[in-house]
Amino acid sequence: MHFQRPGRGWLRRSWPTIVAVVALLGGSACSKDAPGTGPGAKKPPVPVLVASAALATVPVDRHALGTVEATQSTPVRAQIGGTLTGVRFREGDAVQAGEVLFQIDPRPYEATVRQLQADLSRQEAQARLAEAQVRSAEAQVRNAEAQVRNAETQVKRYEELVQKDFVTKEQYDQRRTDADAARAALDASRAALDASKAGAQAARDGTQSIRASIENAKLQLGYTTIRSPVSGQTGSLLAKMGDLVKANDTQLVIVNQLQPILVRFAVPEGSLPDVQRYRKQGTLRVKVTPPGAAAPREGRVVFVDNAVDPTTATIALKAEFPNRDRALWPGQFLDVDLVLYTREGALVVPSQAIQTGQQGPYVYVVADSTAVVRPVEPGITAGDRTVVEKGLTAGETVVTDGQLRLTPGARVLVKEGLGGAGPRAGVALGGPAAAGEKPVSPTPAAAKAP
Repeated sequence: MHFQRPGRGWLRRSWPTIVAVVALLGGSACSKDAPGTGPGAKKPPVPVLVASAALATVPVDRHALGTVEATQSTPVRAQIGGTLTGVRFREGDAVQAGEVLFQIDPRPYEATVRQLQADLSRQEAQARLAEAQVRSAEAQVRNAEAQVRNAETQVKRYEELVQKDFVTKEQYDQRRTDADAARAALDASRAALDASKAGAQAARDGTQSIRASIENAKLQLGYTTIRSPVSGQTGSLLAKMGDLVKANDTQLVIVNQLQPILVRFAVPEGSLPDVQRYRKQGTLRVKVTPPGAAAPREGRVVFVDNAVDPTTATIALKAEFPNRDRALWPGQFLDVDLVLYTREGALVVPSQAIQTGQQGPYVYVVADSTAVVRPVEPGITAGDRTVVEKGLTAGETVVTDGQLRLTPGARVLVKEGLGGAGPRAGVALGGPAAAGEKPVSPTPAAAKAP
């Protein structure tokens, strides 16, 4: 038997019949509705996490990256040369100001002190002898003055007698010669007194010089004991026992003062007016959280640089922290929050509750177990919370997670165990209770403030 292959014209003529059969079969299959998809069936509630809009105190701050600095970083050096004979601490020890750190061999300086003290004794003896010579010269001057007065008296008396021819002129001339000799002796005595006084002054000056040398030698001897200039933490030991150190040259150790401690950071130059304004009104607070710490540490701004860095367009600041537990350590990098002021009674919601759409920012507000779109005007962000300037009132419940599946008017259900971002996490709003879910009242004020 011979069969002829159908041509393409047959396929074109049969196509409407094939389409009609497929449509009929499809309609028959769709006539059996799946559960929940038929006319009048409700969509299941969308699982979400929620939180309440609440009034809170919000710090208005500036964020920056800071570096911890020691209040003082003091290198300890020897002020005299000598052999290092003692190290009184271990590397990394905490030391107090004035605590002994090193000892330099004091014997050469002790010998110098003893030698100078012997020189002082000898010089003081010379000074006493010079003072005695001064007193002797003063006595000689007084005796010479008395002789001059007596000789001048004799000259006057003989002058009267020679006029009356009671004595010869030769006798009168002799008295005048005696008076001249007495005056010459007085001048010599006075010159000797001046010389004695000069010698005594030189002896006294020599004594003072030796005493000053002794004081300097004792000071040098004191420098053989090297003490910590500040209270703080010692670093690596840079010189060992037995090393020969030089005066003001060899660095022995560095001591960092850690209590209090500084954190250096910078803010954009645009924040400088705010910094200046609020600093005049009071102390600017700064918060940092050390690595591994559960709570932040609070300090205060103690320094604002006098110029803006032109390369970075920032202004440098320093904050001081008590650092009682020594959690802050020089060289650490920290996130810094510079608190300019505190805003009381601000309406806040978790930041993730605020979404952005074509018409601007909005949130989903839960009312009567239904998600309602609410345009809002967000303000500043503080941590994981954002201030809402307009669009919400305190106590209203907002969706913080699950917005992508929401549509205006959709029913909502808060699932438990989603790691919610708010105190309402794990609480169901409306709808039937299912395993792991708990129905609650759908009133807007049901959620508690974070």
